[in-house]
Amino acid sequence: MSCNWGTELWDQFDNLEKHTSWGIDFLERYTKFIKERADIELSYAKQIRSLSKKYHPKRSREDESRYTWCLAFAATLRQLNELSVQREELAENLNSQIVCELTRYTQELKTERKTHFQDGRRAQQHIEGSWKQLESSKRRFERDCKEAERAQHVSDRIDLDNKTDGEKARQTAQQKKQAAEESRKDYVTSLNQFNQDQHQHYHTLVPVIYQRIQDMEERRIERICESMRSSAEAERKVLPVVSRCLDAMMDAAEGIQPRMDTQQVVEVYKSGFDPPGDVEFEDYSATMRRSISESSYLDNRTEGRRHSRKLWPFIRKNKPPPPPPTSPSPGGVANSPQSPPPAAREPITQRLNDLMTSGSRTRKQCLRSLKRGLSLKLGSSPADCSHLPPEQRRKKLQTRINNINQEIQREREQRDALLKMREVYERSPQMGDAGSLEPRLDEVKQSLQKLEDELRRHQAWLSEADSRLSDHSNRRQSGGCGLNSQATTPGSSSLKQLDNRSPASRESPDGSYTEDHSAELHFKSRSSEFDDDFDDEEPLPSIGTCKSLYPFQGQNEGTLSMVEGELLSVVEEDKGDGWTRVRRNLEEEGYVPTSYIKVFLDSSAKGFVQSSRLV
Repeated sequence: MSCNWGTELWDQFDNLEKHTSWGIDFLERYTKFIKERADIELSYAKQIRSLSKKYHPKRSREDESRYTWCLAFAATLRQLNELSVQREELAENLNSQIVCELTRYTQELKTERKTHFQDGRRAQQHIEGSWKQLESSKRRFERDCKEAERAQHVSDRIDLDNKTDGEKARQTAQQKKQAAEESRKDYVTSLNQFNQDQHQHYHTLVPVIYQRIQDMEERRIERICESMRSSAEAERKVLPVVSRCLDAMMDAAEGIQPRMDTQQVVEVYKSGFDPPGDVEFEDYSATMRRSISESSYLDNRTEGRRHSRKLWPFIRKNKPPPPPPTSPSPGGVANSPQSPPPAAREPITQRLNDLMTSGSRTRKQCLRSLKRGLSLKLGSSPADCSHLPPEQRRKKLQTRINNINQEIQREREQRDALLKMREVYERSPQMGDAGSLEPRLDEVKQSLQKLEDELRRHQAWLSEADSRLSDHSNRRQSGGCGLNSQATTPGSSSLKQLDNRSPASRESPDGSYTEDHSAELHFKSRSSEFDDDFDDEEPLPSIGTCKSLYPFQGQNEGTLSMVEGELLSVVEEDKGDGWTRVRRNLEEEGYVPTSYIKVFLDSSAKGFVQSSRLV
């Protein structure tokens, strides 16, 4: 079957014009479709990148680098970010390779189509003009023939009647006949010209013009085909990378190990402390059977406790016992009784201002708070990490040792590089001055010496921590009981154990030792004048009660020891530094960590506390 538009569609000029116009409209619609799709891909890539950045773990969160499920999620976010990069690349290819090319080609196609159809219209106008000329000569020839025939009839009739008029009529008929003959010749000429023009139009001009239009249409369709192929090929190029990203996501999911994560929790939060022992029976009937001598002994010890409960503002301690966090589990690092105090503390300057602007009773409270704040300020974390629990201390020291080893390795590499450079300069002086490297070499050697000294010091601390941890484990296996398991009555037994400890038994749960209290007697004697201000003060009224949630050993001045489940009276609320002042049996007062107790304030005392704060 022939598919030549010039022969098959020689009479469909208007339909071809409409069809080609619709084809260009379709090309523009397809270009707009590709552009909108590229915009969607670009917007999708931006949203995916924003989502990945939003949920990407922060660098400050060290916990997320320990667990496999956190690492898997981080790897998934990285692969998702890589997917957004591939989507952006796809959008860029669609815009540059398809949209821009189709836009340019559409303009060229419109210009070419306009030229072809202008040629077609000129050919159509030419054949129409030839046809009009033929029709004009035909009508003129017809008219002249009819006039010549009428003139001949008139001449024949006049000849019969009058010879003179007949001669004149014959001349007129002859003229009409000659005019008809000339019209006939013009008609024949016009007919031949029209036939020639018509043959040239339908067999030469129209096939050529229509063939050009057909070629133009085929090129348009082929360009659409290439654009669709390029679009699919552009997306196929990113599929391998997308597939690798999805495979990486699958590998990250497969790499999650629940057992390892749970073991990591043990490694992070294990404190090394012994669990509490059995609670001993508290015989409250023993007070009824006390002798007079026992009563006098208790009175003497009570008097000593009253003297020991004074709070010194400038006393120096090895370290104050900071309050633990509010977490109910005291077994981890963050929940250890020896963990660092919270950062939110009441500023000493604020306490001094309260001291200067408050009344008598409130001034005494401010002095007590000032002394407690100074005690906390003076207690900084030791370099040997003795403030941490045993297990966490060992891990902290091991981490420091690893970091120091890395720094030593870097310094050694830098030293070796400088030595090699000095050798090169000595062999080839034109390359540089070897003496200019000496200051840097001395600096590196000094830094290396400091790091090695620090490494030996940390290794000694680690050996000490390991030995104490092993001794602690041996005592635990042999059935030895710690201070927590020996706690009995809150008023006598626990404090008696604290008072009668030998220097070797003063070891804290984390394996560190507290200073001997005899070293502070000289400082206390010089502070006796300041202490006299608190000897005659009246005891503060109780503003509520509290119940201890965990045992606490008050090893520092101004603190009060307590056992788990003990009921105490609240004398002073927490002022923001994590400590609450409590009283036991109207005799012993001291500060305990707020997170170790549960406070029940009286309704009448709440208003008094608020009013005293306003003053």
